[in-house]
Amino acid sequence: MTTPQQAPARAAHPGLPETGRTGADLLAELAVLTAADLPTRGGHTTAYVYDSGRPEVREAAERAYLTMMEVNGLDPTAFPSIVALERQVVGATAVRLGGDDTTPGIFTSGGTESIILAVKAARDARPDVLAPEIVVPVTAHAAFHKAGSYLRVTVRSAPVDPVTYRADPAAVAALCNENTVLVVASAPSYAHGVIDPIAEIAADAAARGIPCHVDACVGGWLLPWLAEAGAPVPAFDLSVPGVTSLSCDLHKFGYAPKGASVLLFRDEALRLNAYYACATWPGYSVVNSTIQSSKGAGPLAGAWATLQALGADGYRELGRAALSATRRLITGVEGIDGLTVLGTPEATLVAIGTDPTAETPLDLFALADETRARGFFLQPQLSLDGLPANLHLTLTGVSEHGVESLLAVLRECVDVVRPLGPPTPPADIVDLLQQVDLTELDNASFAALLPAAGVDLTGDNAARMAPVNRLLDALPAATREIIVTRFLSALYSPYLGGSARP
Repeated sequence: MTTPQQAPARAAHPGLPETGRTGADLLAELAVLTAADLPTRGGHTTAYVYDSGRPEVREAAERAYLTMMEVNGLDPTAFPSIVALERQVVGATAVRLGGDDTTPGIFTSGGTESIILAVKAARDARPDVLAPEIVVPVTAHAAFHKAGSYLRVTVRSAPVDPVTYRADPAAVAALCNENTVLVVASAPSYAHGVIDPIAEIAADAAARGIPCHVDACVGGWLLPWLAEAGAPVPAFDLSVPGVTSLSCDLHKFGYAPKGASVLLFRDEALRLNAYYACATWPGYSVVNSTIQSSKGAGPLAGAWATLQALGADGYRELGRAALSATRRLITGVEGIDGLTVLGTPEATLVAIGTDPTAETPLDLFALADETRARGFFLQPQLSLDGLPANLHLTLTGVSEHGVESLLAVLRECVDVVRPLGPPTPPADIVDLLQQVDLTELDNASFAALLPAAGVDLTGDNAARMAPVNRLLDALPAATREIIVTRFLSALYSPYLGGSARP
């Protein structure tokens, strides 16, 4: 008789220690891990995060989030609380955006999920179209291209006005055909903060029998408050004839915790096409309003609590403050030799470019590194199809208190980078990267290639991204996509990502 042998014990991994650790120990490690992260409060990070500056609001959202963290949004009949909360959140959003309490909507995890579901709804509403297409301005968010990739829908990009950066209705219309299932406009476009001519685009789409989606992910919960503060905001929401769906992120200017967006539809039939159901398996009947099935209700509760804690008066004041900060920033930037604001922003999003009349263009990528070193993160945006590279800033309610400091830093950093001249990526490396089949490299080989390309992300250079951005800006978009994809893969590997523990 053979005696079973006990399997040898495996060495513990930092991701799963042999014995449990205390909460205090874990929080101490998190403090170390997040030490190099960009700050999420105070307005110094002008992308990715939205700070209301109201700690009591954040506390209410945090407590609501934790209360509902374990509630599973998969089955609203098992947890009716999520139905009540979602009705309130969707209803409040709809009323501000041209709808009412009967307007159908979906609470999603973010703008990308809202956009993917909007594209799915439009595609599935036209089962007769075997090769569906959507038409978007070239400034439309990348999420539409992601939706096209995931859903096998062709994305056709229309050029925008090279001066205003707004969509050209005629160019959008010219790309529509019998396969077009959706037309898109932005309110505003993320890159430049300008609102597309939505009424014209939606009217033409309606005349062709094509739905029109307004991407108001960044502006949906901001623009109404800006209008109340006196900003000239054109009609952009469901009140515009021809607009059939609209996305609005509450984790942006709604200041809710991450994971909170609302997708609104003009009618119930279109929302039904966003849903998914499956009964062709022996388990429970699956019906989902979102891409996710199981999902914690924490973000929903956090969004609900934030809306309740701030109220209309709170948002009204945050909108006024963000508008004031934006106007002061634009005036200040225009007074800095070598810099200019691209277009005429209608939201509190600003793109800073180089002055085309300047004798020597500034290296914006180096400027971004210098401002980051002095405590302000400005988001680099690459050139595309004649649209110039620039630095993006999203100004929120707390930005009003720091805009003068930001302008002072910008002036100082411009003086630092001016002697560097325009950005000059190494031509030999650009040629090499276009000849190498990057898809054939493994993570170790790709990580080893970076120093040869002038990219050093070790030590103090980790936050210096100018060499990377100069290189990417000189490459075609398709090559950029391959490089950043390989970079992401390598970043999460031991070859570039380092050890699992600090």
